[in-house]
Amino acid sequence: MKTILLRPEDYTRSPWKNGGGTFTDIAGAWRADAAARDWSSLLWRFASTPIVAPGPFSHMPGIDRLQMVVNGRGLVLKSPTQEFDEREPFTTVRFTGEMEIVTALEEGPVEVVNLMARRGAAEIELVALMEPGERRLAAGTHLVYAARGDCRIRLDGEEFSLSHEDTLKVELAAVSQLALVSGLAVLGSVRLLG
Repeated sequence: MKTILLRPEDYTRSPWKNGGGTFTDIAGAWRADAAARDWSSLLWRFASTPIVAPGPFSHMPGIDRLQMVVNGRGLVLKSPTQEFDEREPFTTVRFTGEMEIVTALEEGPVEVVNLMARRGAAEIELVALMEPGERRLAAGTHLVYAARGDCRIRLDGEEFSLSHEDTLKVELAAVSQLALVSGLAVLGSVRLLG
């Protein structure tokens, strides 16, 4: 097990693919052989972003996306064929980067976390840990994000305290046990394929 505590001052900022806003990049991975870290070489990315006005999402062919509101409420994602209801915070929605999506903000601006991955390169999961309790973590990369205030977690018996917006990045070679001790956290999990 390898852990790294990432703090907000470690995060970087980058524009949305369509230029309509800015991501706070928390963690990510790109192909090792790529000349540049860009959308074409992306393997996975964990980020937060404010959505302050209705508008279109970026077109991201080949990317699978998970998203969750962590501050605010009332977000709905609308595509020509379906709606993704994120009106209640900490509800995860899954959609593909090819979908034409426009946001509706029913109760004002929100902040979301995104976990995205190149289809076929990784499997991803995004869940809110809202009640103390244990869960099994598979081998892979896990990101525990203190989305609302401080939280404490226990990983295979070792305790970690995270301040608001800190992220504990955990690399696991084998199955482990994660427990939320106090507070609230968002857990992003990535398993690379192949």
